[in-house]
Amino acid sequence: MILKRISIINYKNLEQVELDCSPKINCFIGRNGMGKTNLLDAIYYLSFCKSASNPVDSQNIRHGEEFFVVQGFYEQDDGSPEEIYCGLKRRQKKQFKRNKKEYPRLADHIGFIPLIMVSPSDAGLIAGGSEERRRFMDVAISQYDREYLEALMRYNKALTQRNVLLKQEEEPDAELMDVWEEAMAEAGEAVYRKREAFVREFIPIFRSYYAYISQDSERVELTYRSHAQRGALLDVIRESRAKDRIMGYSLHGVHKDDLEMQLGDFPIKREGSQGQNKTYLVALKLAQFDFLKRTGSGTCPILLLDDIFDKLDASRVEQIVKLVAGDNFGQIFITDTNRDHLDKILRKTEGAYRLFAVDCGTVTPYDEEGNA
Repeated sequence: MILKRISIINYKNLEQVELDCSPKINCFIGRNGMGKTNLLDAIYYLSFCKSASNPVDSQNIRHGEEFFVVQGFYEQDDGSPEEIYCGLKRRQKKQFKRNKKEYPRLADHIGFIPLIMVSPSDAGLIAGGSEERRRFMDVAISQYDREYLEALMRYNKALTQRNVLLKQEEEPDAELMDVWEEAMAEAGEAVYRKREAFVREFIPIFRSYYAYISQDSERVELTYRSHAQRGALLDVIRESRAKDRIMGYSLHGVHKDDLEMQLGDFPIKREGSQGQNKTYLVALKLAQFDFLKRTGSGTCPILLLDDIFDKLDASRVEQIVKLVAGDNFGQIFITDTNRDHLDKILRKTEGAYRLFAVDCGTVTPYDEEGNA
């Protein structure tokens, strides 16, 4: 899948943008705060029906405006065209359409345009809570496994209803509690099996990317932890009911799953330098890309690289440049404040590329002489 053209109106600080995209590498250069990340976020929106950074849709409308529109014009691997439209007016329901036909459910679109984004916000995977690491798994698996997304939605619904019962002042209805716990356990077991299978296959791919970027200078580990590993999930949830009643929410289940991230024998959160942390994150996301390319819809995912070279030494930058300029990747969108990094990538690639300058929400293509 290739994004051939994108049209943006009033999305964040982007008033009106029309871009014809290269099928291989697209580079956006500009100072911080000029709108480079917002461009990538608009592309992300077309894949996931939401922003990567702000889940409140109305807050993505440009200040002082009443609506935003993002349209992507794609080409499938067989050459057939696809048009994806998203529009939102303040105080109205979001519209999301494929070839002018509105989706009955937004979930039906997820996975149609596979995409991986690497950005500074990924630091939360290491420094943040377990919800960040669960989201990492969810984003990867839901793009190639519709059953996973359905099971996750059923689990979250059952979890919400059980928590409502736990918060009641009076003693909850035991039969109703049984119903929601059984629904949690059934969907949760499905979620656990698919996460466990994903992580098992994902780990060697991740290790190989880290070894390549770091030139084998460190050893890394990734371990999946889940309450479902203790035995039957229904038993684990029910055993905790009395304690959950005191707390007013569910303490056990796959909504507490986590990924332990280690550098050598120690948590990378505690031991890793800024460069090692950044290498770990980039390796995670590139492995996610590789995994999705192998197991997904049969089309190469779009790769978004937002300011990924910061805090990396020259040798690690060089290794990443070699990777993304290679044949393993399809269409790539890259942002940076430093044109030197991007020029290195472009010198190494034989494919097509386009270079754009971004300034205060305005996007201008560079000419053949390299001038904006």
